[in-house]
Amino acid sequence: MAAPVVASVSPSQGPASGGTTVTVTGTGFTGATTVRFGAKLATSFTVDSSTQITAVSPSGTGSVNVTVTTGQGTSSQQVPFVYTSAPSLTGLTPTQGPVSGGTTVTLTGTGLTGATAVSFGGVAATSFTVNSATQITAVAPPHTAGAAAVTVTTSSGTSNALTFTYLGAPSLTGLTPTQGPVSGGTTVTLTGTGFTGATAVSFGGVAATSFTVNSATQITAVAPPHTAGAAAVTVTTSSGTSNPDNPSAYFFYAASPSLATVAPSSGSTAGGATVTLTGNDLLGATAVSFGGVAATSFTVNSATQITAVAPPHTVGTAAVTVTTPGGTSNAVDYFYLTLPTLLSLVPNQGPTHAGTVVTVTGTNLTTTTEVRFGSTPTAFTVVSPTQVTAVAPAGAGGPVNVTVITAAGTSNSLTYTRVPAPGI
Repeated sequence: MAAPVVASVSPSQGPASGGTTVTVTGTGFTGATTVRFGAKLATSFTVDSSTQITAVSPSGTGSVNVTVTTGQGTSSQQVPFVYTSAPSLTGLTPTQGPVSGGTTVTLTGTGLTGATAVSFGGVAATSFTVNSATQITAVAPPHTAGAAAVTVTTSSGTSNALTFTYLGAPSLTGLTPTQGPVSGGTTVTLTGTGFTGATAVSFGGVAATSFTVNSATQITAVAPPHTAGAAAVTVTTSSGTSNPDNPSAYFFYAASPSLATVAPSSGSTAGGATVTLTGNDLLGATAVSFGGVAATSFTVNSATQITAVAPPHTVGTAAVTVTTPGGTSNAVDYFYLTLPTLLSLVPNQGPTHAGTVVTVTGTNLTTTTEVRFGSTPTAFTVVSPTQVTAVAPAGAGGPVNVTVITAAGTSNSLTYTRVPAPGI
């Protein structure tokens, strides 16, 4: 009888660790005494028939010939069995994606030919394609948030693991500041979680003018222009969009304040006058300024009114403005005036009855609002910035102080003496 003949082996490759069940086909296998993979004996074998043997490969390396020995001799055909190494992974691109899955990931490494499985944290890839012995393209399956070990399995074994991070949708928990002008431009710090890889920040559906991802928990964004009112702020990453219904995630756009009047419109350079400002959108005022000098104090009475105390200031016109989160208002003029000064009264005496016309001379008398003899106001006429004529009122005999009141305040006093008529 002739020596056995080995025609083929299936499969023709297996891992270096051995253990592959190989079907050997040929002729003359009856009474086979050994099956060898190269120089090594098969771990075990079974003669299925004169034309088939089932053998378990031993450990080995490289390409070896499979031979069968019977009492008639040993096969001499060159029928190789190739020992392959387990696959090895060296890189993933990208390394993260949403928990919903669907990210196309490129795996690079060695020994990837014939891959039978790609796993993400124990979950089979949605699909995968072996591009070459060094590259596989796989679609990440849905998975819980966190790190997932990615492996590739071939007939030679399972690779080392690389980490793919599943990201949950971002969550926005706070904004600082929470308001700004409709013109935009406010730098807002967003705090929350899951901000890594943010692709968009929106204020009420309008994209932020710019933004910077500082960390997984913080983003700095510049608010865009927007209409007045509340705007829901959201952050979008590859994992989804943050919670738009969180009250802590609203940015309030404030309309620019405007001023219509200031009353009174003038006062002393010494300050201290209480001034009422009227206008619109005055709520939340953070500053009131008189010619660049902060008001001594102010109270926001309503959206249309503020009461402020004028600060000291040099003489002249001062632009009054109000600043709110919506910006700084237009300016209205407030006039700082010097206190009036009295120099002389002509005549400086007269009868106790009314009617004597007294010429009052001094300085800063233009805005005179009142002339008093003692506590009694009287009729007057402003002749010039340095002169006022007043009608002396009736009063008891003796001296009385004369003062002039202007928009700037009350003057010094001069003495007017009432002389009683002689008795009979």
